[in-house]
Amino acid sequence: MSWLWAIIVGFVLGLIAKAILPGKQHLPLWLATICGIGGAVIGNWIAAGAGVAETGGIDWIRHAFQLVAAIILVFLGDRAWAATRGSKQRT
Repeated sequence: MSWLWAIIVGFVLGLIAKAILPGKQHLPLWLATICGIGGAVIGNWIAAGAGVAETGGIDWIRHAFQLVAAIILVFLGDRAWAATRGSKQRT
């Protein structure tokens, strides 16, 4: 069940990150989901290091760390995807 939740959270974080970033992203949905999963893992790791991974109620700080990490990963993934696809279109 934890894998299912990881995919769902990654999908949601990837979509939110794509919506927050300005301009059009050329990143496919499956890659945005993978970036979202990575953002969730990195955000949890940062929250654990900051001591806010487990709090009473909703863990807003942990979710903020996850979202920021997902935004960064989607941005970097989009740049890498555009660079890879751009070089293939030139040939």
